[in-house]
Amino acid sequence: MPRSYLELTLNPKDNELDYINATNFNCDIILNPDLSTFRILPWTEQTARVICDSFTVLGNPLMTSPRHIAKKQLSQLEDNGFSLHSAFTYEFCIYGITEVVNSKTISFPAATILNNHDQTFIQELIEGMYYAGANIESFSSSSGPGQMEITFHPAFGIDAADSAFTFRTGIKEVAKKYNYVASFFSETGFYNSGALSHSLWDLNGQKNLFSAGYGVEELSDIGKNWLSGLLAHTAAISCLMAPTTSCRKPYSKYSKESKETVNAKWAYNDNSCAFNVKCHGGKGTHIENKLSSAAANPYLVLAATIAAGLDGVKRGLKYDDMLQEENHTADLKHSSVPLKLEDALVALEKDLCIKEALGETFVRYFVAMKHYELETEEMDSERNKCLGYFI
Repeated sequence: MPRSYLELTLNPKDNELDYINATNFNCDIILNPDLSTFRILPWTEQTARVICDSFTVLGNPLMTSPRHIAKKQLSQLEDNGFSLHSAFTYEFCIYGITEVVNSKTISFPAATILNNHDQTFIQELIEGMYYAGANIESFSSSSGPGQMEITFHPAFGIDAADSAFTFRTGIKEVAKKYNYVASFFSETGFYNSGALSHSLWDLNGQKNLFSAGYGVEELSDIGKNWLSGLLAHTAAISCLMAPTTSCRKPYSKYSKESKETVNAKWAYNDNSCAFNVKCHGGKGTHIENKLSSAAANPYLVLAATIAAGLDGVKRGLKYDDMLQEENHTADLKHSSVPLKLEDALVALEKDLCIKEALGETFVRYFVAMKHYELETEEMDSERNKCLGYFI
């Protein structure tokens, strides 16, 4: 298939993406199926799903592929003797079919208690996702009109992101059967989160390395290093966690003192924090990365979380030391989150660790795409109201 189908941007001749010349942009790529992801879809007839990885015709991975970047970071974890146990929790909205009234697109939310309102839809969705490989742990109504929350069972490796990707695609297909529209986009007045709960384990998946011991409500030393890495790289990874202007607005809840940046907070068992350490003893110790919105690509959320956390472990970072450290060369202090997307993109470009982990090719492409979206944001306002556009 043409490469431009996946790298959704203007022709580089017009958009001045210097690092992708016209020849590369218009060349073919090959999709290589990961047959372990083959699933027959129960909500439609004679149809199966398989997730593919993208390669050039010479057999090299496409460096802008989010799944390739996530797998590369998981491989880095393995090389250091670790594995990741993780699961996504998504908020999303269910709408009735949009109607056009006086040339304006209007969407009507479904009932808030949707699982009571339309049990047939919910039942087919949950059962269908199980057979499609996305094992749902809980499904409930959330705070907004027609807003739902779903949590998956945790899994090792790439399976957590695959489950999230499967759900985000599949729910739109199931919803359409029942004359609903499913949206993960954050609109004015409500926010759809996409938290990643995760913990670091040994290579065999036998020991939770975040746990300081059964009944001990504190992170282990490695856990503190990992959390410190997340805090150190918060500014850079935030544009991957919240890749649109609307899904960055809730960041302001972390602090009302600044109009440019806020300080991402962490705490034990506090759902209001950006990094919530769930510490109930035993194997259950994990960190919730709540910077992420539901609009974010799950593979990029997984990759960025690993890259930041692993850097903290490698360097033995401690958040107490980070607070005392005076770094006059840094533009942003540790744990600062830029409220503006364009400032977060600058932070990503300046963070050499995250840039190297994700790949310079991807970072340059991602930044160029986001700048293009920012430039055309007003033109796309009607598109966003139609709820058919997802990052």
